[in-house]
Formats: sequence, C-alpha cells, structure tokens
Amino acid sequence: MSENQPPSYPGDPSGQQPNDPQPGPEQPTYPGQQQPYPGQQQPYGQQPYPGQQYPAGQGQPWGAPLPKHPKATLVLVLGIIGLVFCQVLGPFAWVIGGRAVKEIDANPGVWDGRGEAQAGRILGIIATVFLILSILALAFFITLIAIGVANSSDTSDYSELSLVSLF
Repeated sequence: MSENQPPSYPGDPSGQQPNDPQPGPEQPTYPGQQQPYPGQQQPYGQQPYPGQQYPAGQGQPWGAPLPKHPKATLVLVLGIIGLVFCQVLGPFAWVIGGRAVKEIDANPGVWDGRGEAQAGRILGIIATVFLILSILALAFFITLIAIGVANSSDTSDYSELSLVSLF
C-alpha cells in the first residue's frame, strides 16, 4: 500500500467506508450552514433543505392558530368577577370551566384556550371557597345576635342591645 492511497476497508472494493455521508445533489451545501446527519431533525424554526422532507407525522412547524373554545373567555371573566366583586358567580365559573377544560382535552387539535378556561376554573374554585366562608361567618354572627336577643329577654326595649354586649 502506498502513501497516497486511502486505506481499504474489508468488503468494500472502492476503498471507502460504506457509511461515510456524502453530499448528494438533493442536499446542496450552503455557505455557513451545516447539513444535518441522516435521521436528525431540523433545528427549531428552520425550514428543511431543498429536497428534504419533514419527519413523518410532524407536518409543518407553523400553521393557522386553533380557535379558542367559545366559553374559555366567559369562564375567565366569570372567575375574575366572582373573585373580586360577587362570589355568587364563583360556582358558575367552576362548573362551566370544568366542562370547557374537559371539551378542550377531549379534542386537542380542535380548540385552544385551555389556559384561560383553567384559570377561570381555578378562580371560580377560590371564589366558591370565599362564598362558603362568608356564608359561615354570616351564619355565625346571626347566631350570636339571636343568642344575645334571647339572653336579654328581660327588657322589651332593644335600643341598649349591641354586639359589644353579646361578648
């Protein structure tokens, strides 16, 4: 074997290793761009080189955005209003939000807006908890007032009765 000849590999009469990647006419080399190895995916946001196809099942990395679920924004608005102003709306946001999230999860390629529906649902849960706590606090104060009125039955004039006298 002389010094100018490439080393020969067993089983290959041409003297080249069979797995050496060789640029073909379908994959031209552009200045400053490195060709991906066979089976390697394109970097995010790059279009494939001419003659190269997208990997099976991936389709194009861009496309029209999915439409929002019709109730996603409604649930978010109900959750915010229920938390800030009127806790009575909390259970409605919770229930409608739960249904919207289930519909979005059942059809992942059809609807978008899961984040809005989930946020409205969580706000509805928090507003419902505040509603329950405020109802319990109101019932507690009504009970205290009723006990105070029952204990002061010796006077018929209730002008002297106050919350301070109940404690």
